[in-house]
Amino acid sequence: MKISGNEIRVGMLIEHKNDLWQVMKTQHVKPGKGGAFAQVEMKSVNKNTKLNERFRSSDTVEKASLDEIKFNFLYEDESDYYFINQKSFEQINIKKKIIGDKGKMLTENLEVNISFYNDTPIAVDLPNQISCKIESTDVALKGQTVSSSYKPAKLSNGLNIQVPPFIESGDTIIVDTRTIEYVKKI
Repeated sequence: MKISGNEIRVGMLIEHKNDLWQVMKTQHVKPGKGGAFAQVEMKSVNKNTKLNERFRSSDTVEKASLDEIKFNFLYEDESDYYFINQKSFEQINIKKKIIGDKGKMLTENLEVNISFYNDTPIAVDLPNQISCKIESTDVALKGQTVSSSYKPAKLSNGLNIQVPPFIESGDTIIVDTRTIEYVKKI
């Protein structure tokens, strides 16, 4: 789908220079002389490189069309994560480097949305919040500070996050999967 240069927004995937790019930042600029343009910072989905490009409002770019399909997480091995489509029972595997740290939050049978571009999986969207168990955390010191202070904690899945002082080892908490931050105690 073609869009004009001033319709580009953060988070969009666009096709440009024979590659797929994710828009990281956009800034609309109206110089004193000449026409307005959008200064766009993009990151390549395939090559992991960055590019700064100017798009005038008269320029058109191709917005990438993605297919999102629901899958359930099955298991992992040394290099891949494996998922199954509950409707067609089709199994797929995705390299760990594509998912990154968020892969540690995958639990058996967790439902995720996988984005496909030309039948190639490019992104995995986890639910916004998941529950995790605290494996270990430091003891909070009373009267440590006046303002709210956080302390480090290790989750059962291996991730390290900051939690409030009243959280103890063995507690179950809700974690935001987009920012990998503490939300609340269950």
